[in-house]
Amino acid sequence: MISKNIQIHLPILQEKGIELYVKREDLLHPFISGNKYRKLKYNVAHAKNKGKLCLLTFGGAYSNHILATAAAGKEYNFKTVGVIRGEELGFDVPKTLAQNPTLKRAAEFGMEFKFISRQEYQHKKETVFLEKLAQEFPNSYIIPEGGTNELAIKGCEEILTKEDDVFSHIACAMGTGGTVTGIINSACENQNILIFPALKGAWVKEEIQSLQPNKQNWSVISDYHFKGYGKVSDELITFINQFKKETTIPLDPIYTAKMMFGVLDRVENNQFKKGSKILAIHTGGLQGIEGINTQLKQKNKPIIL
Repeated sequence: MISKNIQIHLPILQEKGIELYVKREDLLHPFISGNKYRKLKYNVAHAKNKGKLCLLTFGGAYSNHILATAAAGKEYNFKTVGVIRGEELGFDVPKTLAQNPTLKRAAEFGMEFKFISRQEYQHKKETVFLEKLAQEFPNSYIIPEGGTNELAIKGCEEILTKEDDVFSHIACAMGTGGTVTGIINSACENQNILIFPALKGAWVKEEIQSLQPNKQNWSVISDYHFKGYGKVSDELITFINQFKKETTIPLDPIYTAKMMFGVLDRVENNQFKKGSKILAIHTGGLQGIEGINTQLKQKNKPIIL
């Protein structure tokens, strides 16, 4: 499948004289979805060229990247290993898989798990730790948490196409920064790149700068993280369900919903000039909804429909 741009028709957009489109990157692949497809594309090719037999990566219990890597391994004939944050999840693996649809599906794709403590997980970028993993899982190609590296950025540079040059603004959610860096690199100089972090903290700008984007036509909009990564409020759930009802487009609660909430809130508060043409990137992540709903049901909270 290919991604496509879908125009959104909402009364607030008509009232403000603004056009909003969604680039449906979530339609690229059923499991290697959205930006994960882009990030893994050149990494998988490089691993094959190096003769590696296993893809090893890192993530939390509901990580989109973990599932996408497992699916890529199945599709491209690699073994896969997921180093998972939270050693308690490994105490009773059958119970963990029964309660966690993300890890269950990754296991069905053949992924082997190594559950480690949150303290140990903090060393995931350190050479000594990575060398130990390489010894434990020989002939592995190691991909960072979230998939962000130079090859991932190269893949994300392909999200925008020539037909997207007509947009005045490009909006994208941010996790590890690879996707937005790729978008900045391939955007036109006159386009405004609006970055909506899923995490809170003043470090976000520095993280993007460290990835050395080739332009400075971007800004971080840090008002819509809803109290931090993985935090999901009743207000956000209501927004997701209403948006899907009005547009038929599903949003994930960790990334795209927060971005879209922010875009429409800024439209309502006159942060865009009349005549602006906005492209919002749907980076996928819909697989996480099932796990979020499981947690919401346990708390007797409204769920994502």
